[in-house]
Formats: sequence, structure tokens, C-alpha cells
Amino acid sequence: MLRRPTGLVLAAGAGRRLRPHTDELPKTLVPLGSGRTVLGSILRNFAEVGIEEAVIVVGCLAEAIEQRVPELEAGTGLAITLVHNDHAEDRNNAYSLWCARDLLQRTDVLLANGDTLHPASVQQALLDAPTGRITLALDRHKQLGAEEMKVRLDASSHLQHISKGLPHDVEGEYIGVAHLPASRGAVLVDALERTWAADEQRYYEDAFQLLADEGEPIAAVEIGAVDWIEIDDLVDLARAEVLACRS
Repeated sequence: MLRRPTGLVLAAGAGRRLRPHTDELPKTLVPLGSGRTVLGSILRNFAEVGIEEAVIVVGCLAEAIEQRVPELEAGTGLAITLVHNDHAEDRNNAYSLWCARDLLQRTDVLLANGDTLHPASVQQALLDAPTGRITLALDRHKQLGAEEMKVRLDASSHLQHISKGLPHDVEGEYIGVAHLPASRGAVLVDALERTWAADEQRYYEDAFQLLADEGEPIAAVEIGAVDWIEIDDLVDLARAEVLACRS
């Protein structure tokens, strides 16, 4: 039986646009109603698709997540390890993902941004895709705007461009969930380091762009017409509370 990837959650950010909810909690632990949180939902997704181990990159208000680890392990059956981002306040998520560099080079990883509420079918779609390439979860159904991390594919359906600044008529939106195979781990870690070293405020998607520019084939998997949301501000939080109650 093939070993499942390790789940990886990026949960180091400050979540300033969700204040006052994030004055004492990281946004991945902000309550969504019925005792649910985004972090708990992501970890349950991992368990549902057969993952046994998860790593959480923590930073701002890390102690709140540390205190929840026994509860999260008991509720999901996962073995959970924390990796500390020592620059969570002043560097963006390219650095945060780079903090998990040892994991990325050791085993296959299913990555999820810690502010993205989505169903386990997203993880399953990535696991069902051909292995060996970095693969991004792509929503082709959502109407795109200025804040979406938009994706343009080339004729071979590989990543050509990924940026919030792309036109709104491209193939779709990267939803912050990806399969990162260990065979590409060293290449990805190198790209992440070059990305944050050039500008500490850059996203890890900029490392994907760097790799695509250098000829790395990065695949995309459609997630279908599923309900999901990235929680950036109070309006998103209200919508996430409704989604959490429905699911």
C-alpha cells in the first residue's frame, strides 16, 4: 500500500483584517459556529482521505495552536507536529512555506492554506491526479475579481502564469491547496528561498511562477463546482460561518 502524503497547513499569519477576532487567536482558529474552525476542518479533510500525519507552520499566536494540538489529534486521529515561523510578523507566506523545507524534501505533501475552508473532495482530487509534478487545485467556476489568485495555463495544461494581477478571463483560481511531491521538493525549496530572499513580502505562488518560467511543468486539477471560501476579512468570515453551518 502506498504511503499517503503528509498534510501541511500554513497557519502563521497575523490575520489583521479579522480583528478583533484575531487579537487573541490566529485566524485559522477563529470560531465559525458549532465549534468548527478552519484548522479543524482542514485536519479532518486530511484524515478523511487517509492521511495519518500533519504538520502545521505556526507563528503569530502560536501558543493558541500549541494548546489545541492534543484536542486536534484526538478529534482527527492525526499525529500533528508544529514548525515555527520565526518571521511571521514581517515576512509573507513564501518564507512560511520555506520554513517547512525539511518536510518538503522528505515526503510528498498535501498543502492547505490555513484560511481556506473547503471540502475533502479537494484533497481527494489532488490525490487522484497523476503523481510526480507539483499540482494545484483550480476552481474554474468562481467569478474572478481583483483579489483572486488567478491562473493561466498553457496549451499543455501546465501553469503559465499565476498572479492576482492577471485578467479576469483566465482559466480559474488557485484555491490555496496543492500536492507537492518530494521528488520536486529540493527544486521548490530553492525557488522559495530565492523568492523570499528577493522580497520578503512575496507569496509562495511567486515561487511557482519562478519555476514555471524556468520550465518546471506545474499541473492543475479542477475541483468542480464545490463550495469553498478563503477567509481574509470580516465579510469572508460571515460567509464562512454560513458555509460551515451547511456542511
